[in-house]
Amino acid sequence: MPRVSASQDQDQILVRLGAAVRARRAQLGFSQEALADAAEIDRSHMGKIERGERNVTFLNIARIAKALQCKPSDLLLEAGL
Repeated sequence: MPRVSASQDQDQILVRLGAAVRARRAQLGFSQEALADAAEIDRSHMGKIERGERNVTFLNIARIAKALQCKPSDLLLEAGL
């Protein structure tokens, strides 16, 4: 079984979290721009978060969760984390 590097593992975590944010956003019918505005995060940064290209601070996870009407732990659970 090939060993996964720590960097690959971290990247996968970010991708899974981004997918959970995107899925919940779509479920609620929000555009990416509307979510970014509600969470007070730049729209381009939100796109990078959803694609797993940015390491997200806990404060931003909390802002995103609030905008998505859930708890931060709900997003982490949906991401399998």
